[in-house]
Amino acid sequence: MKILGIETSCDETAAAVVENGSRIISNVVSSQIDIHARYGGVVPEVASRQHLLTIIPVINQATTGISWQDIEGIAVTFGPGLAGSLLVGVNVAKAIALAKKLPITGVNHLEAHIYANWLDFSSPPGEKGRVKFPCLCLVVSGGHSDLVLMKGHGQFEKLGRTRDDAAGEAFDKAARILDLGYPGGPAIEQAARSGLPCLPLPRAWLRESHDFSFSGLKTALWHLVHKGGVSVADVAASFQLAIVDVLVSKTIEAAKQLKVEQILLSGGVAANKTLTQHFLANSPVPVLIPPPHLCTDNAAMVAACGYYHFQAGKISGYDLDVVPSLSLG
Repeated sequence: MKILGIETSCDETAAAVVENGSRIISNVVSSQIDIHARYGGVVPEVASRQHLLTIIPVINQATTGISWQDIEGIAVTFGPGLAGSLLVGVNVAKAIALAKKLPITGVNHLEAHIYANWLDFSSPPGEKGRVKFPCLCLVVSGGHSDLVLMKGHGQFEKLGRTRDDAAGEAFDKAARILDLGYPGGPAIEQAARSGLPCLPLPRAWLRESHDFSFSGLKTALWHLVHKGGVSVADVAASFQLAIVDVLVSKTIEAAKQLKVEQILLSGGVAANKTLTQHFLANSPVPVLIPPPHLCTDNAAMVAACGYYHFQAGKISGYDLDVVPSLSLG
């Protein structure tokens, strides 16, 4: 079963065709990073206008050499995300579904990130193999830091979330403080490679819950930098380790409490090598991690998730609308 996936939740315009929820036939992503870098972050109106310009060429490229008769359904992200960006993808998906007489299913962007772990990829850094339930999913991106228990396909229980800044958002803000550019995650990671995590920065453990908090860490970083006398590389390394420590420790603690079979990482921050290395070195259960290009926003993960939606009979109507604040679990 070949599924066309469409993703426009933020500033990547993406389309992909995936077979049986795992085999990637095509996966095209048009990034807007260069456009938004001059502003230091994503400008919603600019993002939606750029989606309008690129979505048809991206879909055409993703379906080149593939007969529409072989595509059996369309999966599209309908939330969470930027309202204007989501509307572009959802309306184009509905138009194609109507024109080609194909079923359509709306996909939660956070759920799609988790399903990147079902895609076939040659050399994942984690343990290769079939996902086993129950598993613990850590979704870490620019807007989300969610810890979710997955008991089966479509069965999610949210255990924890960020109470303020998401991990990716914290990286972006730290990069602005250090004048390292945008996007912040890769910039901090690059700067940290030549530094030592030797500076005292706080960790918000929130022992009474599985929630995360990175706002205090960001404030401590600001004070440290403005006090002066520290190298940018050391600050970046120390900040990165503070985030990694909390994400890894709290996730592993929850995995032990819940006796899960596996830990699944997903989201753009999961592309951070320090994060993945710490998980692989400390987790008592196998850790699955998609390669970096499948951690960041893409449509292959949407198509993979959509396949399991169709298998469960989850078909959306033409009244499918966007839900910018959609949650998972």
